[in-house]
Amino acid sequence: MLEMRYSLAEPIPEIFAAAHSLSMAVDAHLLGNRDEAANLIRRADCPKVWAYIDAGWGKGAKARYGFRAIPDAPPRLPMADRPTPRMPTNAIKAAVKKRDRLHCKFCGIPLIDPAVRKAMRSEYPQEIGWPSTDVGKHAAFMCLWLQYDHVLPNCRGGDSSAENIVLTCTACNFGRMETTLEEGRLVHPLNFSRPRWPGFETWDGLERFLTARGAGNA
Repeated sequence: MLEMRYSLAEPIPEIFAAAHSLSMAVDAHLLGNRDEAANLIRRADCPKVWAYIDAGWGKGAKARYGFRAIPDAPPRLPMADRPTPRMPTNAIKAAVKKRDRLHCKFCGIPLIDPAVRKAMRSEYPQEIGWPSTDVGKHAAFMCLWLQYDHVLPNCRGGDSSAENIVLTCTACNFGRMETTLEEGRLVHPLNFSRPRWPGFETWDGLERFLTARGAGNA
């Protein structure tokens, strides 16, 4: 019998180091040290982090993860039969962000809202690559990209209530996709707590960058 697990893959130390570098970059930026901030952002664009993401959704990922067929699993529904709305409301997003504390509920890595990435990229376009293709995107921002994930996938009948939405990282979201927890051999993400990294308590998703920017434009 295959054992259940908490996440599809264990995060590597370089992910947390990259998050720390980005946090220091924001601090440097807020102090007016743009050159230091730029260097720290470049440091966070780590090849090992990119390789970790690519392994999660590249060719053969599902076989590597050992997904399994489950008898009588929820079927894939036609579009017209899937619960609506497809994505959670802003109120539910806010509640889930507060509950999950800006960390992936499966693997436990820190997360960054796309709004933060966009704001930082407007200040550091050379350092934060974000082309239309995945290749060339900044590794840390790609890895820590905050996702709203359905525990029971929407295409399998899952709704967008707070009880069925969790925060996840890119690798956990796109690695699992339409797979149910049972098919992925995953423990329900709301039924356990991951070990916390040293920066857990102070991690704000770099959203102080938005706060300071807004105050500056007031």
